[in-house]
Amino acid sequence: MLYSQRLDFLAARTDLRDDRLLAVDPGADVPAIRAALASWDATCSGSGAAAGISQGERFRWLVAPRSTILRAGPVHMGLAADPSEELDRLVQLLVSVAGD
Repeated sequence: MLYSQRLDFLAARTDLRDDRLLAVDPGADVPAIRAALASWDATCSGSGAAAGISQGERFRWLVAPRSTILRAGPVHMGLAADPSEELDRLVQLLVSVAGD
């Protein structure tokens, strides 16, 4: 997830691989996990339950520490001229599996 107040940007990217998830937890409810991931996209875009909430409030809502199926890691500060491009770069570097 990447948030830039100055550039009016809030987005999340995920890379869920069913085969890898099921290798770790054969009983995982893949559709439920996909729905939870989709809820992050909806919150970032301000739709659904997040309608009418400011972008900053949506970001704070998503990164608040709590026990849920999805848990954000610690917030890190940084600079990016193009936040969408930077988010794609971070996903490739930290999330996606090399060679896929």
